[in-house]
Amino acid sequence: MSRLAATIATDVRLQLRNGFYLATAFVVVLSILLLRWLPADAAILMLPMVILGNVLTNSFYFMSGLLLLERGEGTLVVHFVTPLRDDEYLVSKTVTLTALSLVEGLAIAAAVLGVGTWLVTMAAGIFLAAVLFCLVAVAVVVRYDSINEFLMPSVPLTCLLLLPVLGLLGVGPAAWYWLHPLQGPLLLMQPDAPHSAALLAYGIGYPLICLIPAYYWSRRALDRARNA
Repeated sequence: MSRLAATIATDVRLQLRNGFYLATAFVVVLSILLLRWLPADAAILMLPMVILGNVLTNSFYFMSGLLLLERGEGTLVVHFVTPLRDDEYLVSKTVTLTALSLVEGLAIAAAVLGVGTWLVTMAAGIFLAAVLFCLVAVAVVVRYDSINEFLMPSVPLTCLLLLPVLGLLGVGPAAWYWLHPLQGPLLLMQPDAPHSAALLAYGIGYPLICLIPAYYWSRRALDRARNA
C-alpha cells in the first residue's frame, strides 16, 4: 500500500472513530425530512443552501476539528518529523472529507428531487466548495490551540464564505457576488439553473483558479506551524 493510500485509510478510521459518519447520516435524514416537508418550489430554492451549509460543516469544521484533535494529541507534531509530505497530508484529509460531502449532498438531492443529469453539475459544485473549505480551514486553524479558541473567530469567516447565499435569496444584484469563489459552486448546485457553456466555464473554471492561492495559503500555514 502506498504512503498516501495508507494515510487515507488512517484518516477514514479516525473520522469513523470520532463519529463523523454517524453525524453525517443523522444530518442526511434530517435534511431530507425538512426539504420533503417544504412545498416543491421552496425545496428547490433551499436545496443548494442546505447542501452548501452541510458541505461547510463536513469540510471546514471537520477539517478544523481533525487538526485541533491531532494538535491536542501531539500527532500533528509527529507528522512534521515523519516522511509524510505536507502535500500527502493535505490530499488525504481533503479527499476523505470531500468524498463525505459528495455522498451526503448527492444523497439528499436524489432523495428530495430524484435522479437526473443535474446531479453531475451539483457534484461538481459540491466538490469545488468542499476542497476550497478544506484548504481554508487548514490555513486558518493551525494558529489556534483548541476548539474553544477557534469557534468564535470562525463565525465571521464562515459568514464571509457563505456570502453568495444572500444573492440566491435575492439580496442585492447578482453581479455583486461573481468575484466570490463560492458563487460558481453554488450556481452549479441549483437543480433548476440553466447550465449554459458560459456558466459551466465560470462555475468550474473560476473556483479552480481560486484553489491555487488557497492551496499555497494552506501550505504556508503548515510551514509556519512546523517552525513555531
